[in-house]
Amino acid sequence: MRSVDLSLYLVLDPVLCEPIGMVETARLAVAGGATLVQLRDKKTTTHKMIETGRALKAALAGSGVPLIVNDDVEAAIAIGADGVHVGQNDMPVAEVRKLIGPEMILGLSIGSVELANALDPSVVDHVGVGPVFPTSTKPGHPPAIGFEGLAAVTAASPVPVVGIGGLKLQHVADTLATGAAGLAVVSAICGQPDPASATMELAEAIRRARR
Repeated sequence: MRSVDLSLYLVLDPVLCEPIGMVETARLAVAGGATLVQLRDKKTTTHKMIETGRALKAALAGSGVPLIVNDDVEAAIAIGADGVHVGQNDMPVAEVRKLIGPEMILGLSIGSVELANALDPSVVDHVGVGPVFPTSTKPGHPPAIGFEGLAAVTAASPVPVVGIGGLKLQHVADTLATGAAGLAVVSAICGQPDPASATMELAEAIRRARR
């Protein structure tokens, strides 16, 4: 298994990050304590995704924080990203693993105990579980599962879990209390007046919750 620190997983949103851009948002967030960065842009081209991803990789160089690309396997490989994250309606994870090889990180979105029970830990490294709450950053998402649902899926999952979906500073302790390895956030960092400070607050809340 390719291990990664899922504690504070930043998912970049091009619209929310627009005031300063995704690259600068990621740089400030990593300075503030983000442990993982995902490039997610559902409306762009592979060419543009590669361009943005390479700029992100350069900005994160030396930080030790992995860069994950959402959905676009071709872009992830071209960027030299650390991993890929796919959803239930994307390419099957077994096919993704064949394309990316054994070293790249592979994450998968799930939202039920049944999907957790079907996971192959030799293929998938971790799962994003949710949505915990309804979220406007991912239109058309499945019904929210709440912390009870997150706890049930986490208990069933053979791989580490990161909670996702509407999570903010006030949800850190409840998220980690489910047994999840961390939480993925979008608007809690993207578009904030000071992304570094917002990330620092989240990182400190995670430390307090783990004491």
